[in-house]
Amino acid sequence: MNDHDITRRNFVKLTSAGTIGLMTSGNFAYAGSSDVLRVGVIGCGGRGTGAARDAVISSEGIEITAMGDLFQDRLDASKVALKQEIGDAYKVNESHAFVGFDAYQHVLDCDIDLVILASPPGFRPKHFTAAVNAGKHIFMEKPVSVDVIGAMEIMSAGEIATNKGLSVVAGTLYRRQPSFVEGIKRIHDGMIGQIIGAQENYLTGPIWLRERKAGMSDMEWQCRNWYYFTWLSGDHIVEQFVHNIDVINWVFQSHPDHAIAMGGRIARTSPEYGHIYDHFSVEYTYPGDVVVEAKCRQFSGSTNRVANRIVGTKGIAHLNPQNSVIYDHSGSVLYEMPEPGANGYVQEHADLIASVREGVPINETNQITASTLTAVLGRESAYTGQQLSWDELMASNLDLQPSAHEFGPISTPPVSVPGITKLSRTTPMSVQKI
Repeated sequence: MNDHDITRRNFVKLTSAGTIGLMTSGNFAYAGSSDVLRVGVIGCGGRGTGAARDAVISSEGIEITAMGDLFQDRLDASKVALKQEIGDAYKVNESHAFVGFDAYQHVLDCDIDLVILASPPGFRPKHFTAAVNAGKHIFMEKPVSVDVIGAMEIMSAGEIATNKGLSVVAGTLYRRQPSFVEGIKRIHDGMIGQIIGAQENYLTGPIWLRERKAGMSDMEWQCRNWYYFTWLSGDHIVEQFVHNIDVINWVFQSHPDHAIAMGGRIARTSPEYGHIYDHFSVEYTYPGDVVVEAKCRQFSGSTNRVANRIVGTKGIAHLNPQNSVIYDHSGSVLYEMPEPGANGYVQEHADLIASVREGVPINETNQITASTLTAVLGRESAYTGQQLSWDELMASNLDLQPSAHEFGPISTPPVSVPGITKLSRTTPMSVQKI
């Protein structure tokens, strides 16, 4: 099968193997819970620093021994924070701290057992492939790509990880929250009957914005302000809303057949916001002609809502960050579970580390890739103004990466215009060497 010829049938076959089907005995060096595991961190911004802290908190015998980031100041700030937060578990000497586009390779060359991948998502496929080739167990933040070509690279490397007996855990923390786990188990057991529709919302305020300073090259500015460039973040529907999309795919145990979407820029229109949208509204159609309404936006001064609502023939399930509640159609509560305060950010590392020590690998590559591509499908439908099927997206060879990852001039892509922007962009942005 051609790497890019991923239709609904064969993708679902791959993802149904998912986590459980990939639990095979592998090449594990650690069987006892007291053994020290050495962890490297690639991408030392807020999420990378937080993930390193969470890994140490999650389990005994975890040491952070290598770090790498594109920028020296980000690396230095992370080192200071970790020294304060994890104490003796911080074991990074200066010879194991790296800066630059190749920092990831230097981290992987160190004597580490597990690596945290937390650079901007546009770099994830390259970093993941290198980590698998280096034989490291992997925690990778969501999302795992920004386009089709990157997603296919992730899938290919995930298969190699399986063959090597490596564990791979993704940063989809709702899958570690007890109220979500128990609520979705009851949906799958039939408590709400046959699913006939759903709504998912990630309606929040704006996030950070990083000022362009004098002397910054185009590439440096885009990488520092990475959220606002689709080749780096995937746009907020991919980078942020993927959490809710992953929940819906989990509920349906599938990805959608097609999507029709709209979106645009209303609140964030000036050049410092790059070229991404600030709102999306997507209608996904899942197998059985079940329609899911998905909305996300980042506006200040507006009502916020982060929630998932699944409608069945017997009842309605509300899956929220604070709790899960299932009602019948008369309004009576069939099931309710407040979120007990378990920290999904910590639990995902605990599960990964336990799998390594117990010699029972888990591999979440396929499920997070499916959710990432579902988000990309909605984005591309909004960008182009076209209804798009899953198979059309997979056949597009969509590749948003620049021709080289180097500091210097790089163009800012135009804001996508529905009806004019095309899906198949096989010629990436150009980067001029200096």
